[in-house]
Amino acid sequence: MFQCFDPFVSMAADRPAQRRCGPSLVTAGLLLAASATVSPATDWPQWRGLERDGRSAETGLLAEWPAAGPPLAWRAEGLGAGYSSLAVAGGVVFTMGATSGKERVLAFDARSGEMLWQVPNGPELRDSRGNGPRGTPTIDGERVYALGGNGRLIALRRTDGALAWSIDLLAEFGGRNIQWGISESPLIVGDLVLVSPGGRGAGIAAFDKVSGKLVWKSQSDRPGYSSPILAKVDGVEQAIFFTAGRALGVAVENGRLLWEYDKVANGTANVATPIFYNGKVFLSSDYGTGCALLRLGGGRAQEVYFNRDMRNHHASSVLVGNTLYGFSSSILTAMELETGKVAWQDRSVGKGSLIYADGLLYALSERGVVGLIEATPAGYRERSRFSLERTASEPSWAHPAIANGLLFLRDQDVLYAYNVRRAR
Repeated sequence: MFQCFDPFVSMAADRPAQRRCGPSLVTAGLLLAASATVSPATDWPQWRGLERDGRSAETGLLAEWPAAGPPLAWRAEGLGAGYSSLAVAGGVVFTMGATSGKERVLAFDARSGEMLWQVPNGPELRDSRGNGPRGTPTIDGERVYALGGNGRLIALRRTDGALAWSIDLLAEFGGRNIQWGISESPLIVGDLVLVSPGGRGAGIAAFDKVSGKLVWKSQSDRPGYSSPILAKVDGVEQAIFFTAGRALGVAVENGRLLWEYDKVANGTANVATPIFYNGKVFLSSDYGTGCALLRLGGGRAQEVYFNRDMRNHHASSVLVGNTLYGFSSSILTAMELETGKVAWQDRSVGKGSLIYADGLLYALSERGVVGLIEATPAGYRERSRFSLERTASEPSWAHPAIANGLLFLRDQDVLYAYNVRRAR
């Protein structure tokens, strides 16, 4: 039988974690076979999905739910503390949590909820707003890349969690942790892993994804709580970061600064992931700040507009057509991308996060209310809602994921999988 694997701790020392894991129902051979048969287009292999935009290409999903919610496929416990969201690839769900004083990268069978393996990734981040890791693992081929709340970047073999390499970013580059813990999800571009160590001359860094060796470092920004995205402008691949003090684009090849913009940054926490579309980038932050649309090109960023009508806090907006949908602080808002004009606002399920699939928005409030909403600028139209049976005192800040007909929701120690595929 396929067993939980922990290369850092002896079997005797880690026996409690093995009991939490329980017996697996999947052999290594079956796991590999499953990964070969799943279409990547239906996976959710990193933070905010395939393209880091909060969108799934899946169709054939339920248009409405029963009052109690869609059918529960399974429920798993033992994730531990943390706000890490979910990545799904090859029939496996990946996330991070903290138990027994250690942060861990976790892998669950997406069909049964059985834990397949868990690997420690440094000491547990402890914070007054909730302990444990915040970032989401990134799946690239046969590797899993994860960044812990205390800045430990780790690369693991996807099938069994075997260690490939690890780097303590803060120690290596002389940085220091940010107030509520490192929250970034690593960005893979070609042969590189891009993250924000935050040290002097190493605000942003790129590592060889196979060996973990430093390829380049650039700038001296402290990290924000945002994760970078990839864009191509004027034929040049650039990574767009939203750090503690500004948004900026750097050339993927060598880290050269291409542009910067600080008006949308606040002095507390820049969290939302940038959105790139048709040569423009949308940026947003809360704490009374607002949002901006920038036109990129010619080696500069030109402001199209700045307003205070979309103030994303811990969640990011989703672009559907020409309309952005996102929580402006606690109010769900639909706003025209090109003009910044608000189409509608509604309190909806309450302040939370959302993703998109098959014409509908899936919203999760930080109190565990789940809503199904039409993605239309014509007005707020809610199809269904239900509530998780919560046991955690911390807010539900882990964002939803959809993959292969399943809606995955994480609430601290508990992971839920709901069947949202229409019957054929």
